[in-house]
Amino acid sequence: MTGGRPMRRSRSMLGFIAAIACLSAQAQDRMPVPSVVERPLIDILPLPEYYRPDSVFFSVALPEGFQDASADTFIDPRQTLYPLYERLFLMRTQMPWDSLSILHIGDSHVRGHYFPQAMGAAMRIDFGAVGYEDMGVNGATCLTFTHAQRIQAIREHRPALLIVSFGTNEAHNRRYSSAAHYQQIDELIRLLREACPDAPILLTTPPGAYERIRRNGRRVYTVNKRTEQAATTIRRYADEHGLACWDLYTLSGGSQAAVNWWNSGLMRLDHIHFLEAGYRLQGESLYQALINGYNTYITTHP
Repeated sequence: MTGGRPMRRSRSMLGFIAAIACLSAQAQDRMPVPSVVERPLIDILPLPEYYRPDSVFFSVALPEGFQDASADTFIDPRQTLYPLYERLFLMRTQMPWDSLSILHIGDSHVRGHYFPQAMGAAMRIDFGAVGYEDMGVNGATCLTFTHAQRIQAIREHRPALLIVSFGTNEAHNRRYSSAAHYQQIDELIRLLREACPDAPILLTTPPGAYERIRRNGRRVYTVNKRTEQAATTIRRYADEHGLACWDLYTLSGGSQAAVNWWNSGLMRLDHIHFLEAGYRLQGESLYQALINGYNTYITTHP
């Protein structure tokens, strides 16, 4: 009898310990259940590296007989064309589906279409969807495009670049005034900036021309020296108002420009306008200046 009491006490103690262990186990957090993957994970491709491609290669040369020809570059010390270069870079490398519009306005040199079309065709080969439109008027000066209807038409194009080519007809006025010409440029540019505030503007100088005069009772052609004054005024305006400029006059030989074009057989008999080959050469030279600027941009802005 006395030996059975300790046994009951031991069993009671074991039961108590088991109960405590059970309560302790229930008080702990449950072990996390492994997640079930219902579908295989998709491999994530690494992002492509952002890189600058090789330069665009384009080369065109003026005829060997051109005297005093200069380098084919844009004058753009304030780098106003850099946003255009960046957009062209993206179109060429990362967004080939993108497009942009360029509008070229000017006088009869633009009206003949060969000059701007040569530029546009070259751009589309290297950059894809470039809409290159021209608006030219025979005999036009800067003031010709200051009318409200023409400004509205320019606004509707929403150009990414606006090229402005005048000067030949201003220089044919024998009462040419640099001060008056400067004011006319300013009036047009002010309206263009209001119409297209985000578009960089590229001014171009005239290619050079002759004028017809009477000498010893005969009509003869002589170099129009006022063209140099007009080109100087355009360059000065661009410099003082932060615009890019393509100096076709200096590129073609400056005071020798008209002689160079004529002697190369690229001018028409009126000694003012050009044959198709001459205009195409000018358009391709304009494109080469753009490519020179573009190549400089992509190599200096990695």
